[in-house]
Amino acid sequence: QVQLVESGGGLVQAGGSLRLSCAASGRTFSRYAMGWFRQAPGKAREFVVSISWSGGTTYYADSVKGRFTISRDNAKNTVALQMNSLKAEDTAVYYCAARSAGWNSADDRAYEYWGQGTQVTVSS
Repeated sequence: QVQLVESGGGLVQAGGSLRLSCAASGRTFSRYAMGWFRQAPGKAREFVVSISWSGGTTYYADSVKGRFTISRDNAKNTVALQMNSLKAEDTAVYYCAARSAGWNSADDRAYEYWGQGTQVTVSS
């Protein structure tokens, strides 16, 4: 069982930066691949980025590549998402997710555990 709690969301101007964090409970965190997804009002949830259990491989959606960076600290049971050059279209609720299979996936159905989400609003 893994419980996830996101933090770090907020309101930022276009071009600005935010850093999201996801704190995980559970002794087996280091075995899980982690992902970030987002959902804008009236839209389906979409994949943002994932990171493998070791942190050795990452996979980014084209829409955030070069602007967002995911990292993890298995000793602290945390995953971070650094978001730079934010755009209005990045506005959404951002969710942290964990999957017991340790490799990356962009499919939200592959993730067993989800956080409650944190709101990111980018003003233009």
